[in-house]
Amino acid sequence: MKRAGLIAIPAVLIAAVAILALGTGAKDDDGAYRVRAIFDNAFTVIPGLDVKIAGVRVGQVESLDLTKDNKAAVVLRIDNKSFQDFRTDALCTIRPQGLIGEKFVECDPTLPRREGTPAPPELPVVPEGEPGAGQHLLPVSRTGKPVDIDLINDTLRLPYRERLTLILNELGTAVSGRGTELRAAIKRLNPGLQETDKVLKILAEQNETLGRLAEESDTALAPLAAERQRVAGFIQGADTTLQAQANSSEALEQSLQKLPTFLQELQPTMRQLSSLSDEAIPVIADLEAVAPQLSQFIEGLGPFSTAAIPATTSLGEAADTGGKALIASKGTIDQLGTLAENAAPASENLKALTESLEETGSFERILSLIFYAANSQNGFDDLGYYARGLILTELSATTYVTSKTTESRRIGEKLANPPKDENADASAASASAASTLKLPTEVTAPQKTRAPKEAVTPVSSSASGETQSSAEETVADYLLGGDS
Repeated sequence: MKRAGLIAIPAVLIAAVAILALGTGAKDDDGAYRVRAIFDNAFTVIPGLDVKIAGVRVGQVESLDLTKDNKAAVVLRIDNKSFQDFRTDALCTIRPQGLIGEKFVECDPTLPRREGTPAPPELPVVPEGEPGAGQHLLPVSRTGKPVDIDLINDTLRLPYRERLTLILNELGTAVSGRGTELRAAIKRLNPGLQETDKVLKILAEQNETLGRLAEESDTALAPLAAERQRVAGFIQGADTTLQAQANSSEALEQSLQKLPTFLQELQPTMRQLSSLSDEAIPVIADLEAVAPQLSQFIEGLGPFSTAAIPATTSLGEAADTGGKALIASKGTIDQLGTLAENAAPASENLKALTESLEETGSFERILSLIFYAANSQNGFDDLGYYARGLILTELSATTYVTSKTTESRRIGEKLANPPKDENADASAASASAASTLKLPTEVTAPQKTRAPKEAVTPVSSSASGETQSSAEETVADYLLGGDS
């Protein structure tokens, strides 16, 4: 009994290990879900390429291998647990990811089916002892790789065009003896034919539109036919551009790798631009409101420009004449330059003078002198300001001084001893106001009558000087409003 029990224990352990192996055979030791997809051709496929389902990245290409029948075995590691359930109707296709030739593997874990239809079984697991043991096996009948557009374009260029001709000529020799494999490859075209049927069905539904397109194509193509040389030049330029793009594929790839970072750095600028566009809405609305006026302005600008042609022509002629005058005045300009250089010391002295006048307040004093001098020659009475003046009635300076002296004395006596008559009160008020304001209430012009002969007799120099000094004092007192 003990011996039987000892024998049973190893048997149980072996069975448990077998069960675990079968239960986890679809995954490797790290627990990842791997699909071993067999392709006829895995050209340009490298480890690290993305595996996508419905445009969502779910994993990557882990490794590549070669089967015994010279097929490409691409191991797909599915990291997203939501898609770790590939069925026998799954499809995987190698597609181009961009213009630079990078690829990705697009897969459908299972095809769409109607509700209530049972799901196909899971993909079989590669048994132990074979390459890819423990991986889900997707047969070559469920994979595909379309021909890249750049390869199709290459067939139109030399020397690829000649090489394609050789391939087609030798096609019969190439497929001889491999009819079974060729028939199998044609059968694998069935998914592509189904997609072709869908395309043809869509075109059949649009047959009326296609009919109108065919009828109106002449009108649409007529301008192109007239510009066939330009169209041909465009095609040739496009060919040159594509060749340059193919030669710069590495630089383009680096630029595309930097594109996400650039877009992230562009986001703040785009937000500011969005704010600016929001703030510009009122401005645009205002511009829309004044659009008719702007249109009228632009329409009127044409006649204005036409009317300005003669003036512009005259301006050109004047410019020609002025240019000659400027050339002729070069000597004068040179002399002015020399004068400016020689006047530099005087300018410095003048600058120092004006700064000194400004610092000492001399400008204000000069203006005050002019102001007070002007006020000293003016008077003010009940009617307002008036200017004092003398009327010269004689050409003789001696007669003028004598008559002026006599008149000044008379005015002084009159102001000192006003006459007593019916206007005594008014005269007294005028005299009082004059003595208070230091200004006369009335200015009497000098008498036009000539002074007596004896009044104009010249006097001695000393007497004349005393008389002139007394007269000047009297006149100054009168002009300045002082007492006589």
